[in-house]
Amino acid sequence: MTVETHTPDTTDGPRRRADVLDETARPGPPRFTGPATGDERRMLVGFLADQRATLVLKCAGIADGLAHRAVAPSTLSLLGLVRHLADVERRWFREILAGQTDAAPLFASPADPDGDFDGATPDPEAVTAAWDAWHAAVAFAERFTAEAPDLDVSAHDAWRGTVSLRWVLIHMIEEYARHNGHADLLRERLDGTTGM
Repeated sequence: MTVETHTPDTTDGPRRRADVLDETARPGPPRFTGPATGDERRMLVGFLADQRATLVLKCAGIADGLAHRAVAPSTLSLLGLVRHLADVERRWFREILAGQTDAAPLFASPADPDGDFDGATPDPEAVTAAWDAWHAAVAFAERFTAEAPDLDVSAHDAWRGTVSLRWVLIHMIEEYARHNGHADLLRERLDGTTGM
């Protein structure tokens, strides 16, 4: 399959990039639904849910183009981001916090550390497997977070030492925000879509 990159049409005149953040100007449900007040857990869970929803929106409607590497020479693709974030969710919530030693990454490995990106192919089964893994990892993370007695639940990580659930939630917001920035550029390069 060939995915053509898109050059935006500017015949309607210039527009501000910041205008794409105006949720009242675009159709569909609002992307940011988390609380703006309340306790720390609700706020962190809300911010993370908003970041997860952003990834889903960035990938919506282009199943055939998800594996396209739109910014050469990078191997980043939207599907690669889904695969990567599925592995990251599994690592922090299942392997580290829940101590599930059998929760190894599904797409990357020590022998193939960039397998999450390099192995992203347009095969429909690969796309389905990536989304299934991501949804399962998110469901586990949400359940774990909801059932944790407090945000100070902690575990040992070889990279960071002792980490708390609070730190993991903040790190996951950071991880998604960074990669959603990549997703913004990838999606715009694919079909010109911005502001989702």
